[in-house]
Amino acid sequence: MTKKNEKVEDSNEENNDEIIEEFSEDIQERIADLEEMNEQLLDEAKHNEGEKKYIKSEMVRLQKEIQRLRFELDRMKTPPMIIGTIKDVLTDGRVVVKSSTGPDFIVSTAEYISPENVIIGARVALNKQSLAVVGVLPPSLDPVVLGGEVIEKPEKSYEDIGGLDEQIREIREAVEDPLLKPELYEKVGIEPPKGVLLVGPPGTGKTLLAKAVAHETNATFIRFVGSELVQKYIGEGARLVRELFDMARDKAPTIVFIDELDSVGAKRLEVATSGDREVQRTLMQLLAELDGFDAIENVKIIGATNRPDILDDALLRPGRFDRIIEIPVPNYEARKAIFNIHSSKMSVAKNVDFEKLAANTEGVSGADIKAICTEAGMFAIRENRTRVKMLDFTMAIDKVTVVDVDGEHEGGQMFA
Repeated sequence: MTKKNEKVEDSNEENNDEIIEEFSEDIQERIADLEEMNEQLLDEAKHNEGEKKYIKSEMVRLQKEIQRLRFELDRMKTPPMIIGTIKDVLTDGRVVVKSSTGPDFIVSTAEYISPENVIIGARVALNKQSLAVVGVLPPSLDPVVLGGEVIEKPEKSYEDIGGLDEQIREIREAVEDPLLKPELYEKVGIEPPKGVLLVGPPGTGKTLLAKAVAHETNATFIRFVGSELVQKYIGEGARLVRELFDMARDKAPTIVFIDELDSVGAKRLEVATSGDREVQRTLMQLLAELDGFDAIENVKIIGATNRPDILDDALLRPGRFDRIIEIPVPNYEARKAIFNIHSSKMSVAKNVDFEKLAANTEGVSGADIKAICTEAGMFAIRENRTRVKMLDFTMAIDKVTVVDVDGEHEGGQMFA
């Protein structure tokens, strides 16, 4: 009986071991399945997280796009406004405006507009229905005035000017030094010159000297031809002059160069046509800007003309153009220097004698000498040569200059 019991117990233990082993295998398989499911869920969670971030970024982008479209829609729905000019400011806060449609109105201003900006002469935007001032506009400048500003400096420098050392020194003292060293004038106790007038025959280097000043200084350079200030309608020329100097003051330190000054600064005549009277109005505005109530401390004026004899006396008096610099026809030394400057980049033969060329070109201008060098190079190109000979310069002198009955050379380009 005992043996049977032992056998039964042994068989039970074997069965239990088998059951435990089978159960253990099932658990391990279940664990492996769960781990695999867990990895899949983690991958799906990462993917969903990425999708969530993408959706959020898209939502932000779409919200910005919606805001932009709403702003654009509101802007398109904004009713048009009338442009007006403030003529007077009343004590009760209202203003008198002249609308672009013609009549004057007494209107109120919006609360968000600063009282400091509500001044006489300011351009404002008016509500179309109530005509109330709803905005202050920036001052407008004529495109002709804006086009006068030189953005890129000219490449010409004082080294490109020959024979005008004294004139260069004078213009630097009158234009550059007051802008670069104003403290020296304060210590001495004098006011620097306001304007410089360059006077001389055509082609002697007046405009070239102004270009060199623009190259050497860091000031804003504004250039104008006098004829651009003469307009068709009454008051337009004076308005251009006023806006020109307003821009010069805003961009100070500034150098204003007015070329061919005689076209707007001629003497005033008692008997004049309507066109002459309009030119005179422009001249009077120019006189007021040069030496009026509004100071132009950091604005220097350079004028240029080859007809100083017809300029108005009021334009030439001290206080407007304080220094008149004469640009003469170059002498022998100046002509030699100009020949060296214009031939410095040319391939010149060794037999070219610039001293002899300078001696044979008495009475010619610097522009004529430049034309002579160009023509000499053209003669060399005509014969397929890369070097310019002395004969080329001699032929160029004969072509560019005109000999009068007395045997003296007169400058002037001849065109066949």
